[in-house]
Amino acid sequence: MGKPTGFLEYQRKIGPVEAPEERIQNFREFHGRLSAEEQQKQGARCMDCGVPFCQAGMPLAGMISGCPLHNLVPEVNDLVYRGLWEMAWIRLSKTHCLPEFTSRVCPALCEAACTCGLHGEPVSTKENERAVVEYAFANGLAKPDVPVRTGRKVAVIGSGPAGLAAAILLNRRGHSVTVYERSDRPGGLLRYGIPNMKLEKSVIDRRIRLMEESGIRFCCNADVGRDVDAESLRKEYDRIVLACGASHPRDIAVPGRDAAGIWFAVDFLKTVTKTLLDSDFQQVPRELAEGKKVLVIGGGDTGNDCVGTAVRLGAESVLQLEMMPKPPECRDGSNPWPEWPRVGKTDYGQEEAAALFGEDPRKYQTTVTEFLKDDRGNVRAARLVSLVPEPDEKTGRVRMAPVSGSETEIPVDLVLIAAGFLGSEGYVADSFGVQLDGRSNVKTQAGSWQTDDPRVFAAGDMHLGQSLVVRAIAEGMQAAREVDRSLMGYTNL
Repeated sequence: MGKPTGFLEYQRKIGPVEAPEERIQNFREFHGRLSAEEQQKQGARCMDCGVPFCQAGMPLAGMISGCPLHNLVPEVNDLVYRGLWEMAWIRLSKTHCLPEFTSRVCPALCEAACTCGLHGEPVSTKENERAVVEYAFANGLAKPDVPVRTGRKVAVIGSGPAGLAAAILLNRRGHSVTVYERSDRPGGLLRYGIPNMKLEKSVIDRRIRLMEESGIRFCCNADVGRDVDAESLRKEYDRIVLACGASHPRDIAVPGRDAAGIWFAVDFLKTVTKTLLDSDFQQVPRELAEGKKVLVIGGGDTGNDCVGTAVRLGAESVLQLEMMPKPPECRDGSNPWPEWPRVGKTDYGQEEAAALFGEDPRKYQTTVTEFLKDDRGNVRAARLVSLVPEPDEKTGRVRMAPVSGSETEIPVDLVLIAAGFLGSEGYVADSFGVQLDGRSNVKTQAGSWQTDDPRVFAAGDMHLGQSLVVRAIAEGMQAAREVDRSLMGYTNL
């Protein structure tokens, strides 16, 4: 299996990417695809090596190495190489129920653990996966799955990646599944937490239609624990899966935080996406950032999404703050393969800001100490301070400490806080009477997705804490298997 010399014969190649100056004019996806022939050559670069860490999905040094879904990566790549697209889809579907999402937004843990990447360029597994997915949808291979019904009913609370994954597997088994979503459209984080240029919402709509045709029911504008009574769901359903995500944003407690013009990143991104969707992309809410000096606090993926969104809305300038030191450009001895590479990267939003403004928008080892208001209560400036790593005598860990005399003041009109999430919003768990752990995640039995209520299960970020889309999907699938086992006495999922 595999072409043993493929990685020597063919260089890594990815699909064409639209230039920053062009793509910031709209909110469309900007990653193109290779031809089928070129994609097959990329599949040939995978040689089915003897140590396929790409599919391991195991913890190493506090991070996951390889695919958490344990996708059969070498097998799928080999089928791509051979042009057996239908078989590749079947093989991919054995371990993954939502590959159209990970093939767009996953950081490609598989590629980071690829043996080819040890001394060269890894196999482009993520793009191979996307090619398989798009072939399947274009050629009628992604079809509704309407099973014989078991007579059991399951409610899934939340329609993000974990909730969708759980619903698909439970429906596949024959259980009648209803998904409750508090927003106006299904998708959760995928819908409103990730901008359209990164994940076009038509891709989500395509999947939702397929799920509905398979018999899954969606109830939107249904806020369980507030608008929808949890006790009534207990009476109606045999099992309940909580998959509401880690939606409680981390705030920053500094003077002036109550100034107008300071947003949580997730609220800002949702407002932009909802405006685009409600107007069928005819109305762009440029008034949110046009002509404004934008400050993004947080250096992660959400912070980058804010940078890219602000640029598209016509921001006058964008500055992104990161508390930690700038990562190295390549691995050092403390971070050997196949650990996740703790190295720096320039993501699409930062690339766009650099192209537009002439410099990298990121400022490392810096944080905000105060926001200043104008006479109408709007934010007008931010006071910043430089940070330096130093050992914490109490914990033995390194902390970022302010540098005396390094304070500066910059003018700002819009502040976007992208500092991560603290856990789930507790009212849903409270309504079902299940416990939370010390990190505000739903508490379950060790190695299980079952809560202290044997009929209630938890999955995704609500159970795991803030993580990746691919891990949320894996969580949803694992929870579904446990729910099925509790209903049927065994599971074949």
